[in-house]
Amino acid sequence: MKEEQSKNQLNIELSDEMAEGIYANLSIIAHSSSEFVLDFVRIMPNTPKAKVKARVILTAEHAKRLLSALKENVDKYESQYGKIDLPEQKIQIPMNFGGFKGEA
Repeated sequence: MKEEQSKNQLNIELSDEMAEGIYANLSIIAHSSSEFVLDFVRIMPNTPKAKVKARVILTAEHAKRLLSALKENVDKYESQYGKIDLPEQKIQIPMNFGGFKGEA
């Protein structure tokens, strides 16, 4: 059984640089018929520009898996630490900001 487990085990490498992470306080999600694009943005107060700090491109199937995994983790977080309250959204992003128009 142990040999069978090691065949199905995935080793994931995390470099020191990647382990530091990137702070983002806004995400923009776009999609085409074949993929989802998640842009993670850092907006700073009194700064007219915001830069995309990371972009992740997923198949529709993986996007749905991510949605499920996020929900499961938010539920676990809330059961341990309490409900996450969302303030009213104050940031209005123009519809053409960082838009994704192409299809693969």
